[in-house]
Amino acid sequence: MARPKPETFDKQKSVAQNRRARFDYFIEDKFEAGLALQGTEVKALRAGEATIAESYAEIRGGEVWLVNANIPEYSHGNRLNHEPKRPRKLLLNTREINKLFGAVEKKGMTIVPLSVYFNKTGRAKVELALAKGKQGHDKRATVKDRDWKRDKARLMRDRG
Repeated sequence: MARPKPETFDKQKSVAQNRRARFDYFIEDKFEAGLALQGTEVKALRAGEATIAESYAEIRGGEVWLVNANIPEYSHGNRLNHEPKRPRKLLLNTREINKLFGAVEKKGMTIVPLSVYFNKTGRAKVELALAKGKQGHDKRATVKDRDWKRDKARLMRDRG
């Protein structure tokens, strides 16, 4: 029997964050996926150049693909440099892919990347989330809660 995965992932060096995803979506479940990259993509990621703000993941042919993630060309790359916005294959277990597929098909959820990072062993990983979109009033409530927490912390700090 397989060991259960830990709740938090061992992030060593964070390359890109999708901060907007936590504002636009309710995060239900998180997954850690490997990235199938070319050589110059790894070098560009190690230089800290990546954007996943407008990216999403989709399931095609029983495989999960990261679409619209921007890893710019490596500055010292030659003619074998990579395309910046090409779809990249995500490496997941079959059980995880089936769980994602079921949630997207039946519950109408979205697969959103939260961050790209290197783990302790130096492998590039993506933190994926199963998410449900927020409505306008949900976003306003999120802003209201965030502002109240900030004001509460300021009051507690000032009083003592």
